Amino acid sequence: MTAQPALDRASAPPRDALSVLNHVFGLPGFRGAQEEIIRHVADGGNCLVLMPTGGGKSMCYQLPSLLRDGCGIVVSPLIALMRDQVAGLTEAGVNAAVLNSTLSYQEASEVERRLLAGDLDLLYVAPERLLTPRCLNLLGQAKIALFAIDEAHCVSQWGHDFRPEYIGLSALAERFPNVPRIALTATADAMTRKEIAERLQLVDAPEFVASFDRPNIRYEIVDKQNATTQLKNLIAERHPGDAGVVYCLSRAKVEDVAASLSDAGILALPYHAGLDASVRARNQDRFINEDGVVIVATIAFGMGIDKPDVRFVAHLDLPKSVEAYYQETGRAGRDGKPSTAWMAYGLSDIVQQRRMIDESTGSDAFKRVSIGKLDALVALAETVHCRRQRLLGYFGETQGSESCGNCDNCLTPPRIRDGKVLAQKLLSCVYRTGQRFGAMHLIDVLVGRLTERVKQFNHEQLSVFGIGRELNEKQWRAVLRQLVAMGHLRADSDAFGALKLTESARGVLKGETAVMLREQPEGARNRAIRGKSRRGELAQAADSKGAAANPTLHAALRAWRSEVARQRGVPAYVVLHDSTIDGIAAMRPDTLDDLRGIAGIGDKKLEHYGTELIRLVNRTEG
Repeated sequence: MTAQPALDRASAPPRDALSVLNHVFGLPGFRGAQEEIIRHVADGGNCLVLMPTGGGKSMCYQLPSLLRDGCGIVVSPLIALMRDQVAGLTEAGVNAAVLNSTLSYQEASEVERRLLAGDLDLLYVAPERLLTPRCLNLLGQAKIALFAIDEAHCVSQWGHDFRPEYIGLSALAERFPNVPRIALTATADAMTRKEIAERLQLVDAPEFVASFDRPNIRYEIVDKQNATTQLKNLIAERHPGDAGVVYCLSRAKVEDVAASLSDAGILALPYHAGLDASVRARNQDRFINEDGVVIVATIAFGMGIDKPDVRFVAHLDLPKSVEAYYQETGRAGRDGKPSTAWMAYGLSDIVQQRRMIDESTGSDAFKRVSIGKLDALVALAETVHCRRQRLLGYFGETQGSESCGNCDNCLTPPRIRDGKVLAQKLLSCVYRTGQRFGAMHLIDVLVGRLTERVKQFNHEQLSVFGIGRELNEKQWRAVLRQLVAMGHLRADSDAFGALKLTESARGVLKGETAVMLREQPEGARNRAIRGKSRRGELAQAADSKGAAANPTLHAALRAWRSEVARQRGVPAYVVLHDSTIDGIAAMRPDTLDDLRGIAGIGDKKLEHYGTELIRLVNRTEG
């Protein structure tokens, strides 16, 4: 990639925060608490920042690094994030570099030389590299503007992506006590937040907590039947040609799902740790740089991927926690346009996750916390109320309205019924069969299906045989799953998923505990997800703005951007974001001054692309 001339600080405009935001990044104003955070850090303060994915976290350390003397050191565990952010900063005229394992000895030496010479505004470093004696000594000789610890939840054993190397970052406070530190993450509950502050010595620093709401994302959780087929239908009906991420729990499933999607004509690529490193890198690069690629991956993929136009995130297996779910779904719609967070969920997911917790080598305390986090996620999946309210409530945020208007439960509210008798029948069946069998056998007994296994154990002679013929197998599975979610049943990991009664089941069997069950009318869910929502109307309008205003120009701008990105070896969104292209297509600027008024066009982009863009606008018919 040919580097563009970087920002010359001597000739730069006055170093006022808003001025730098406008001239360097081409943005007209701050979002939310950005300005307060930036001024706090620029003045030398430490802080902890919680801000949702796509909420503008990176600006909270990039801009103070330009305002303060010296180089901002960004600690990140993600090579992809380092590469993309450095590419974007370089495009904006900022002196930025990385120091990680992808560099040769000569390349790393040149970066070190530039740091000591004061020729860098921002340097991205992996935590394990930063903590080496060589790197710490190097930083001790340089002028450091600040330390930004990105993905700070990695420091917490209660977080969803614990990285042991992050624990050593407490050394920064000890070795560089006068350099401000800002820790940032998109997801952390109160317990995780507390541990971040303690480990990074930020206990006395202010916390800035932005709203966790992502109004452009529609949350949907469906009953898992044939998850791959359900996913194909989702893509075909609502996201044809869109970029998306599909999460699976195992490497084998990643391969199978990617192959199945490819067979259906969808451009899908696998990503997991078992693939050859070159294949993994190639697939990730195609996802980042090309339009309409669907990546099928384990949870190892995506953190720090700065691709703004991911239109859907799908889970074919249950994540480990609400934090993980929020983090992963947050990779959709970073550009603020309508996007989908879709998950197929079934009883087997709960059983599998519980087994993984029970069989883990973690302490009893860790297992208790993990089970509590799983239970919170299951409650989100089973709720009959607004999913967004439940999700935000987990992070301690409440909203005035009971309905968000942009989740499946709000768009098509599920019917609720008194399920006490059904629950008693199922729990009695579990008890009468000896608490030794899984869901399939229990349902066979309830519906009176005379299988070989039923006959083997003489279960056709039990009083519960055939007492549940009023429901079909799918409906009984839904009842069973909800009783597990409510805690009246649990899966026994020592007995291959056999279901056992819990203490609370006694109250249900005696009729002392009320049981309300949800039922979903056939087909209603699929109709609902295609409907419009109040909450998504503004984002929908923004989504269609550029294309509706001038589709010919919009297409020409995208083609031009793709060619420039290919020549420069950077992702297309590094050249211009979709929202900037939308703005140009809608405004049809005639002059460089007109173009300069569009969000995303800073001084350097105006200098390098302005004349070409104006020429393209003028020669493209409306």
